[in-house]
Amino acid sequence: MRTARATACTALNIEDTAQAPIWGFQGRTLSGPTGPGWLRLVSETENRAGGRLWEGPSAAQDALRPDVPRPALLQVHDWTADGWSYRAELYEHVPLPVVSRSPVLDTDLDLPESWWTDLSTALDTLAAVPTDRVSVREEYIRRAIPEFTSHTVDTIEWSTAHGDFHFANLTGPELRILDWEGWGRAPVGLDAAQLYIYALRVPETAAKVHKSLAHILNDPAARTAELTVCAQVLQAADRTPFYAALAEPVRRHLMTLQP
Repeated sequence: MRTARATACTALNIEDTAQAPIWGFQGRTLSGPTGPGWLRLVSETENRAGGRLWEGPSAAQDALRPDVPRPALLQVHDWTADGWSYRAELYEHVPLPVVSRSPVLDTDLDLPESWWTDLSTALDTLAAVPTDRVSVREEYIRRAIPEFTSHTVDTIEWSTAHGDFHFANLTGPELRILDWEGWGRAPVGLDAAQLYIYALRVPETAAKVHKSLAHILNDPAARTAELTVCAQVLQAADRTPFYAALAEPVRRHLMTLQP
């Protein structure tokens, strides 16, 4: 990956200034600053490259309006070597920290009211974006919710979602939404539900999330979204530490949801 990052910088005619580039899950990505930009390198075996996650960021750049706050994708460069496929994505560099290093929140947030207003507006705008991409499959929803939550699902209403909308993918004190790999159609309110569920260990911030996104979370259609996020957490709790820490608050939350 380090050699491939150097290859990408040469191909894009940029200087690699990352002293400690950031590794993604299982070494699949390697990201860091490059002069005035930010380079994200994605790798996959040659026979598995392409598809929804591979194309997600470039599809988001083409489909989303500028008022969905995110770093602009400036260039994409693809190549293969030794049985591996690589995609280099050059973004504008956003000099803002993420609001949490962990997807699951463990401390209260101190963010301006403008951040919460921008968050609500961004989710409303995103929900209305037309797309044939799928973020969460209906088959998964109908299987996982009964299996992991003991609840049932009837009719599902759909809208467009980011699909991985947690605190480590949001910057502050100005809002930018990062990591657009998995965006697409999902149950109404999925992003709001994920942010709320992932804040349950910090009741004050969870209450703030719910208040700011009440027009989404209080919609009866968003019940399916909450159940979907709860199922995802409980399914992964035995292998992912931050989900394990969230499992008990999720079980308590499930008791408050109508069966």
